[in-house]
Amino acid sequence: MALSASNNTGKKLIRVDISSDTVCPWCFVGKRNLDKAIALSNDKYDFEIRWHPFFLNPSAPKEGIDKIEYYRNKFGSQAEQIHSRMTQVFKGLGLEYNMSGLTGSTLDSHRLIYFAGLQGLDRQHNLVEELCLGYFTQEKYIGDREFLVESAKKVAVEGALEFLDDPNNGLNEVNEELQKYSANISGVPHFVINGKHQLSGGQPPDVFLRAFHVAATDSS
Repeated sequence: MALSASNNTGKKLIRVDISSDTVCPWCFVGKRNLDKAIALSNDKYDFEIRWHPFFLNPSAPKEGIDKIEYYRNKFGSQAEQIHSRMTQVFKGLGLEYNMSGLTGSTLDSHRLIYFAGLQGLDRQHNLVEELCLGYFTQEKYIGDREFLVESAKKVAVEGALEFLDDPNNGLNEVNEELQKYSANISGVPHFVINGKHQLSGGQPPDVFLRAFHVAATDSS
């Protein structure tokens, strides 16, 4: 899936800026649905997809805490209902939602996503997929260095270990993107298409298809 237009194909360019957090299940649902819409539209448009950081819990511990315990503390009696709902939604995507393992700080994952973007938007997009698959379906901890580096290698992002080793690498850029793309939104996923058409939440593919059409018509 080509997600950055590099040649003049004569097709309209659809730019999608996505604010998300790597521990937000609806962000993964939104990504999967966006991917379906892109696959259905590749013959009509060229796409440029960029991922931007958001922190659902800015004070989440770096060392990680039990995911189930965290959700119970945060949502109380609704935790089981939320888990049941997400299990069904993920099943609809052909995935098994797994609540085991740890949750915690997503800062390093956002630094890595920024770094991947420097090596190509396709790689950045594929990295988000790997991180979400690991965290939501394979009990991987989003703050685990080994998991982050392994995910980067799978999508051909080079130099991830060295980049992450210095905690200052990418920090300014993540903070700048937070200010630019996420300061005025209250939840994720948040999609901005061609700089002005906004969508929030894990929208179904047909909603993205309509938004692509409107954005393309606007730029005629």
